[in-house]
Amino acid sequence: MHNNQHVKDIKKWIVKIKRSISEEIALDLTNAIQYFDKMNKLFESIKKRACKVKYESSDAKVKKISIPSWLKSPKTFELKQIGVIRTPYKNNAPFQPIEKDQGDFQIIVDPQYTESLQKLDQFHYIYVIYYIHRVSREVKNIVSPPWTGGIEVGTFASRSPVRPNLIGLSIVRIKQISKNKIFTTGLDVFDRTPLLDIKPYIKDLDSKCDANYGWIEDLKGYKHLLLHIKGVPHDY
Repeated sequence: MHNNQHVKDIKKWIVKIKRSISEEIALDLTNAIQYFDKMNKLFESIKKRACKVKYESSDAKVKKISIPSWLKSPKTFELKQIGVIRTPYKNNAPFQPIEKDQGDFQIIVDPQYTESLQKLDQFHYIYVIYYIHRVSREVKNIVSPPWTGGIEVGTFASRSPVRPNLIGLSIVRIKQISKNKIFTTGLDVFDRTPLLDIKPYIKDLDSKCDANYGWIEDLKGYKHLLLHIKGVPHDY
């Protein structure tokens, strides 16, 4: 302990003072050093007791607070915005991308990612992954898509934008790429939606010939509903 070194130094001074200066001063220093020595021993005792209590308390907390892994809070992750999506939609947007939609649709990546777009223009379609930043509704496990007439399904069995993680995914056709801008067909997002990622849509890897419509096929007139969902113009 640091104080113990001071005690040793003072004891050396006491011997010198007693010889050359004053026995009385040396005696006072001796009495003082005895108190100092007692204080050091008291501090050492307190330190040992405190460490013991800390160890026992820590051990007890582990036993009391330990909970099953399935009750622990979910992990959180940090995502980085890499750009912004520009669309004509300020307050309303379609449920799905409409390829022949009118307007200017751009995906603008931050300048430092411009090089990441190299050879992307050789693909016809891309996945656009984004943060659904305008959602304010409470997340629920059961949802009722507006075009189903009140049918309820699980959130993960729907395309609802209100999800535990507000991540959106759209597939759009590339029209042109100029520097850090990707000009695309219609996107189903609000203007200035934060961009998270872009991936190429690859034939065969991303096209499954045995895909189906799931529970949508059980809906009355589902083929008509699909026209609305896809944004296909029709007169009935």
